[in-house]
Amino acid sequence: AAQGALLLTDVARLPLRDGALDAVFAAGLIAHLPDPAANLRELARVVRPGGRLALFHPIGRAALAARHGRELTPEDLRAEHNLGPLLARSGWEMTSYADEDARFLVLAVRHR
Repeated sequence: AAQGALLLTDVARLPLRDGALDAVFAAGLIAHLPDPAANLRELARVVRPGGRLALFHPIGRAALAARHGRELTPEDLRAEHNLGPLLARSGWEMTSYADEDARFLVLAVRHR
């Protein structure tokens, strides 16, 4: 009976009121954000306190880098040591981090 909607919009200016969403599922998004900190803050703005964020990609960082003919570097935004603090500064608390060959999945909760 639950309803959902697919919204195609600019992550820098979401046309939603504060706290309008229970969760955001972002597939393949994080590497394409023009301003990751500001964009993650905007996602936090539209998610209710205690709401969830899922950052997903169907393959892990190493497999994706290999596919594109590059190597992983310590500066990779999706590395746990970079992404955790970035999420924290943006209104999120990372609760789960999985970077496997077959998937990349980070779960976070909106700060209260």
